[in-house]
Amino acid sequence: MTKAEIARIVHERVGLTKKESAEIVESVLDVIRDALARGENVKLSGFGHFMVRDKHARRGRNPKTGTDITIEPRSVVTFRASPLLKDKMTGVDE
Repeated sequence: MTKAEIARIVHERVGLTKKESAEIVESVLDVIRDALARGENVKLSGFGHFMVRDKHARRGRNPKTGTDITIEPRSVVTFRASPLLKDKMTGVDE
């Protein structure tokens, strides 16, 4: 599913114009993106958590040459689905 598809569904369900729906979807994603960039976790009740995790430097190997390399420390975003979302995906709520 794309942002455009989400905006179309918001337009159909809420009755806003297509432009307003697209702006709302983009605004929500901007808020989430900005919070994650600041290192904050984002919790959407009934949906899940977006979490920023720090990965430490570690040894790795270049698969092409076999040379040992150091993989630099970095931050990554992970997602953990809420129990409600997990139940919806497995059909428990039906």
